[in-house]
Amino acid sequence: MIYLFIGLFFYLFLILFIAWYFGDIKAVFKGDPAAKNIVEVLFYPSIYAVSNYRIFHVLYKLRIPFIPRILSQLVRFLTFIEIHPGAKIGRGFFIDHGDGVVIGETAEVGDNVIIYHQVTLGGTGKEHGKRHPTINSGVIIGAGAKILGNISIGENCKVGAGSVVLHDVPAFSTVVGNPARIVKVKEQNTESNFNLGNVPDPLMDEYVDLEKKIRSITRGLNDLREETKKIVKK
Repeated sequence: MIYLFIGLFFYLFLILFIAWYFGDIKAVFKGDPAAKNIVEVLFYPSIYAVSNYRIFHVLYKLRIPFIPRILSQLVRFLTFIEIHPGAKIGRGFFIDHGDGVVIGETAEVGDNVIIYHQVTLGGTGKEHGKRHPTINSGVIIGAGAKILGNISIGENCKVGAGSVVLHDVPAFSTVVGNPARIVKVKEQNTESNFNLGNVPDPLMDEYVDLEKKIRSITRGLNDLREETKKIVKK
């Protein structure tokens, strides 16, 4: 029994050391105001999924067969987060909540990226080689978003919840909807507008603009009708 506790202690120490070294613990405190202390961080599935991935990625790079993939599936079973050991993930990576997240083999993720639950960085099923997206540094991806294919999401972009992104997104942009539409944001720093609940809705903006045009046309027709009545009376 004592060896079990020693092994568990060593495992937790290794996981926390990896998470500290790569800045993942700092990312948790930065990305989730609910994280108050290191004890609470121990219960975040993101820490275990990402730290284990970093171990498995080394084994994958050493071309060790089967073992990295099998271990990653075990972690998937325990954390409900699937990260293929072949993916490339930068520093300061945080998966908030984590349930249902899938990151494919050829996906690339930059530094200081935050993604929420039910996010998929997947392929379209029609590509070979590099078939998963590249997520550049500073990107925030909302819950349920699907980013599919060999596309690039530029630095400091925000992907709204439930969006389906199938094409490249330029830096400092916000995408929302299915299929996703691009909305330029003025801020050159995502930290100044972190709340994903504040993302613009281009469809609503178009609806409001269309409604204004209809009202303007209606007023013009009413004025024309009144002028016609006056001419007929004369």
